[in-house]
Amino acid sequence: MGSGKGFVIFASLIVITAGIKAAEDLMVPFLLAAFIATIAATPMFWLEKHKVPGALAIALVMITMVVVVAGVGALVAQSAGDFSEKLPFYQERLTALVTTTVAWLEPYGITLSREILLSYFNPGTALALAGTTLARLGGVLSNSFLILLTVIFILAEASSFPTKLTEVLSHPDRTMPYFAKFADNVNRYIAIKTSVSIFTGVVITLYLMILGVDFPLLWGILAFLLNFVPTIGSIIAAVPAVLLALVQLGPGYALLTIAGYLVVNIGMGSVIEPRFLGRGLGLSTLVVFLSLVLWGWVLGPVGMLLSVPLTMTAKIALEANPSTTWLAHLLGPAEAAKQTQVEPA
Repeated sequence: MGSGKGFVIFASLIVITAGIKAAEDLMVPFLLAAFIATIAATPMFWLEKHKVPGALAIALVMITMVVVVAGVGALVAQSAGDFSEKLPFYQERLTALVTTTVAWLEPYGITLSREILLSYFNPGTALALAGTTLARLGGVLSNSFLILLTVIFILAEASSFPTKLTEVLSHPDRTMPYFAKFADNVNRYIAIKTSVSIFTGVVITLYLMILGVDFPLLWGILAFLLNFVPTIGSIIAAVPAVLLALVQLGPGYALLTIAGYLVVNIGMGSVIEPRFLGRGLGLSTLVVFLSLVLWGWVLGPVGMLLSVPLTMTAKIALEANPSTTWLAHLLGPAEAAKQTQVEPA
């Protein structure tokens, strides 16, 4: 009986995933809207606590969000377009560097085939992928009226949702604390993670400006977005900027770019985030990678960017209910699991 129930649940998940993938064009704007609304809810509730009327609070937050989202979307789209125009030149330079490196290694007895090396490892692909991803995201942010409209409706319903939930639930006194804990943890995670990601993007942009790397704003935005993906995201974000520094400025500046990314990401990931988020609000590296692959396959580049926030939301929901806490521990890092085992003793 238990195995039959497990099979039904597994089959249901497969059907739901296939349905989400089939509805990618609809799901991507909706998930982006939910993500933006979660960020916008914190200042909206803050304004309401300070006696600002609900409609005015939503209007102020939405005007700010429209300016920020449209501005960032336009900048990303323009920068990605300019980068795409120069991409063939960068790819040609990278190919020439590979050829030079192969020739330089031959006197030392290391013989490599340039064609085979480029077939397995084409550094220009990383630049092309970064440009395509940012161009698609910029297009979604700057052109989608549906996203902003959905955000407005979500924020308008946010204040009344707890009351509606209380009326619907059969045992609100027992169930509502779980929903409250879930909502508080999600808002806390998104607010802190977004703040840290913005800081990371700003520092990377300024650092690349100082070095003189082309399109520093583009790589700063990429660092901001991929900072939501722990460990793997910082590596992916650094690759195109390092390759561009190598092509444009030479090996020395490429090493300086690597050093800058290491300092910023180690500082953010090992010092700042654990201090404010805590070790418990994290995911294991394997779960991060699998969620990146799964959501990237289901929803494309935007799914990859939202993969960890989506998985983190599921983990927080599992933590909120004592009967599913063990599943949340399986998704968490090893350090959090060890602490959980020690605490009961």
